[in-house]
Amino acid sequence: MSRNRTPLFALLAAAGLFATAAPAAVAQPARSGQQHVLLVSVDGMHQSDLVWYTATHPHAELADLLAHGTQYTHASTPVPSDSFPGLVGQLTGGNPATTGVYYDATYNHALLPAGTTHCAGAKPGAVVDYTEDLDRDKNALDAGQGVAGLPSGVLTMTGNPRTLIDPAKLPVDPQTCKPVYPHQYLHVNTVFEVARQAGLRTAWSDKHPAYELLNGPSGTGIQDLFTPEINSQVPGASSGSDWTTDNAATQRYDAYKARAVLNEIDGYDHSGTMKVGTPAVFGLNFQSVSTAQKLPVSGGQAGGYLAGGAPGPVVRSALDFVDRQLGAFAAELKRRGIDRSTTIVLSAKHGQSPIDPNALTRIDDGALLDGLNAAWRAAHPGAADLVAQSTEDDAMLLWLTDRSAAATTFAKNYLLAQSGTGNGATGAAKPFVHSGLATVHAGADAARYFGVRPGDDRVPDLVGLTVPGVVYTGGQSKIAEHGGAAADDRSVPLVVSGTGRGQVVGGAVETTQIAPTILRLLNLDPRSLAAVRAEGTRVLPGLDRH
Repeated sequence: MSRNRTPLFALLAAAGLFATAAPAAVAQPARSGQQHVLLVSVDGMHQSDLVWYTATHPHAELADLLAHGTQYTHASTPVPSDSFPGLVGQLTGGNPATTGVYYDATYNHALLPAGTTHCAGAKPGAVVDYTEDLDRDKNALDAGQGVAGLPSGVLTMTGNPRTLIDPAKLPVDPQTCKPVYPHQYLHVNTVFEVARQAGLRTAWSDKHPAYELLNGPSGTGIQDLFTPEINSQVPGASSGSDWTTDNAATQRYDAYKARAVLNEIDGYDHSGTMKVGTPAVFGLNFQSVSTAQKLPVSGGQAGGYLAGGAPGPVVRSALDFVDRQLGAFAAELKRRGIDRSTTIVLSAKHGQSPIDPNALTRIDDGALLDGLNAAWRAAHPGAADLVAQSTEDDAMLLWLTDRSAAATTFAKNYLLAQSGTGNGATGAAKPFVHSGLATVHAGADAARYFGVRPGDDRVPDLVGLTVPGVVYTGGQSKIAEHGGAAADDRSVPLVVSGTGRGQVVGGAVETTQIAPTILRLLNLDPRSLAAVRAEGTRVLPGLDRH
């Protein structure tokens, strides 16, 4: 991650100035004649998974992508390694300091709480929850649209999921006293916006309506955005069973998005009912590998990885599923005669930690934060809780009600002083020290870590990077998570098909480089992206020779 960028860039990004200063999309000298780029994010997938799968399945579609493309064997995601900053990085070219997006559930010290209707004199400080909680109905696969015949009818969902967001659940801008939609929160423009400006068609499929964030500041980047709610209830399943609690259900869910992409390849909208032409920029994310890594057991088989790092049976099944879908995409592109004018880019928003089951230590984060708040109140009688918002997966991000150096130091010292007992992969007790944290950045140090000015409205007041293998959870329902800075979180595959015959680039690259690469492939100017200009994000190396 590029943390030492020029301070002026960070200040301008925080002010949102990059989004308004982008130049028009400028055509570059033709290089490849590519008319379409299909971006596929296999969430949770590691580079080591790609190596294992292609070695053990030499005739798989993944192996074919490698044989006819360029593979980057040392690609890293942004930090935090969450879905929002991960995908935003791929589609803007920027890290959180520039994009303003640190996670899907964060806090902003300048906005007003959701539901605020009288803004004059209102105290700023608001949770920014861009998750399934925004849906009209988060228990419905169509997020409350009222589609008939769910789940099979889900493809008839709207391609404008902003209409599925309840505005009363959004934070409020104190200047306008209006809700802040996800796309308005993004500081910089997206690949989709640049493509639209050049008159090209765009589409995307993802897991929540909140992914309308990808429309960018203009609000119009994606013409066809298909977002069935992954955390909705599976029809006919037991209460509390969403599409992530069983990997077979996740694969079934992912198949709806894959069908949408096949319809788009055929020149239709995601529903397959309206002829609109194959998009220039389109794609989807797969969740199947991610849930297979997290679930201890699914369908009576072990989730996660075997000792030594080989995928266990549920992860293998998920990789097989993804490979079949990729094969279907490739076959349909060929059948339509657009395979040679389409580049497939394969990567992941994030990895997952830990791969080694013996490294797992599950820690109850709720108890730690309750203890921190109690200690703060005891030391400051009459004070409110110190923690305004906490987001913990396998890292700890805290936003505090008191941002003073004394308060951030108090939080850091408290957490580093805590020891206790969690549990390992078998459920057996496992001790921990320092709250499971290896490094803690607090206050001005947290701002420096991300490369923004101290006091930035969005930056966490404390970021705790865990000992590899630590997962914050109050129970035993998951054996892996993402969000941190460990190698297992950040080391993801990156393959650009059709750009070489088995070319391997071993140097370090970042997944933020996908964004300018997409534009270069389409003969558009990468510097049309504000984040590319701010961070100097480069097109992936080795492509211009093919």
